Amino acid sequence: MIRPTIKKLFMMMLIVSSVGYMGIGNAHNGGATMDAEGVSATFTGLAIVTCSSTGSEATDHLLARIKDFSPPVAGLLINLQLFKGNKAVSITDHISGDSNYSDYISLQGGNGTYYMMVNKTNVGERTFDIDYHCMAASGAHTETEIGVLQFH
Repeated sequence: MIRPTIKKLFMMMLIVSSVGYMGIGNAHNGGATMDAEGVSATFTGLAIVTCSSTGSEATDHLLARIKDFSPPVAGLLINLQLFKGNKAVSITDHISGDSNYSDYISLQGGNGTYYMMVNKTNVGERTFDIDYHCMAASGAHTETEIGVLQFH
């Protein structure tokens, strides 16, 4: 069965990338292919992102954006939502297959557990990348951990 393999790949990519370091800043990104069989309009990925203080810098917000690498298909887009407590924000990558991410979205919720959800608008395979960062009010990166709860 292909779904557990894709879930494991997605989990590994997100976990490994969440501890990566690139240039002068922390790089947190990962992605996968949703619905490789192209048969589910309700395919959803759900991850838990834990943001915590780094030194004296407490987390102020979670910042994220998404990029759809897939060829354009009419009516088939990919969405990213962040939520914590009673707050939520979302963004859609409106141009599939280009080299650009969506705009950033930001959810101010301090240290703690955030949820990050990715879904699509119709039946079809979508390959994506999410760029995400726990941030202090000063603009510094804070500690970031991620785990995948659902990918189907």
